[in-house]
Amino acid sequence: MIYIIMGVSGCGKSALGAFLSEKLGWPLHEGDSFHPQGNIEKMDRLPWLLKLHEVIERERSSGSDALVACSALKRLYRQILLHGSKAFPSSGPDQDGLPASSPDVCFLFLYGDYDLIQQRMVVRRGHYMKADLLRSQFDVLEPPLDKENVLPLDIRRSITDVAMEVEKHIVSLKSSPRP
Repeated sequence: MIYIIMGVSGCGKSALGAFLSEKLGWPLHEGDSFHPQGNIEKMDRLPWLLKLHEVIERERSSGSDALVACSALKRLYRQILLHGSKAFPSSGPDQDGLPASSPDVCFLFLYGDYDLIQQRMVVRRGHYMKADLLRSQFDVLEPPLDKENVLPLDIRRSITDVAMEVEKHIVSLKSSPRP
């Protein structure tokens, strides 16, 4: 199973990813480390999303469990993570027929209100995403729908509580028959 930890900057993707990686023994692919400096400066997401798609596909094809931390704010971005370049609107009529989810990929949507996340961002150091850009992330956020195979997680809860909910989800998937 691949879990993509998603949400706006400052919601705790890296912290939850590191916690789960340590607890589960799964690799964590930190999305920010796949951003070339030029993409950060231009905020060009497509090459970055395609690189992350390759990572996800590599993990899926190996049958491994893994975690990926990535904002995935828009539905199109989540589709690119799942389907690569086939998800591009210019890729023709098949783009509309792509499934909204994959049974072996789950989005962990970390959500919280603007003020809480903005407070967190003001105190963090050494991250390229500055607190004053948070509003733009909330503006473009398209919260995932149930059909996208999502587990919504409220960031007001402790990281331990959130991780326990994810672990329960993993157990429920392993105990239920796969189609």
